Amino acid sequence: MAEPSSSSHAGLEIKAAHFPGRPPVDTYGNGGFRFADMSHRGSILCLPTGIYGWEGTETADVTKSKLKRLFDEDGIEIVLVGTGRDLIPLSKSFRDALAKKGMRADPMSTGAAARTYNVLLAEGRAVAAILLAVE
Repeated sequence: MAEPSSSSHAGLEIKAAHFPGRPPVDTYGNGGFRFADMSHRGSILCLPTGIYGWEGTETADVTKSKLKRLFDEDGIEIVLVGTGRDLIPLSKSFRDALAKKGMRADPMSTGAAARTYNVLLAEGRAVAAILLAVE
């Protein structure tokens, strides 16, 4: 994924979605997520540096090149991958790239990934989550 950038349109500056905290995911569905009394339409990437809007819409988007921000982070052990309504296996190349950084992937449905993320976050674990939005 290209680094999010900001753009201007008729005097209005539009910035990439980013929340700089580590809140739990409150709800998911209807094409987005709620966290920290806010909502975001689309997929999200939950990292130690915050929650970022992410352009991915399907498991095929879960690649090293589209998740540069994840690979730039240090200290993550577990990457939960919410693959939508159903569990879809991740590519070997993505799992291998994570392993080179000392991370392991755990794919599951988006709902299960959001719940597991919240539990591991509350336990203070070194966790990240890639959550594909579901309708």
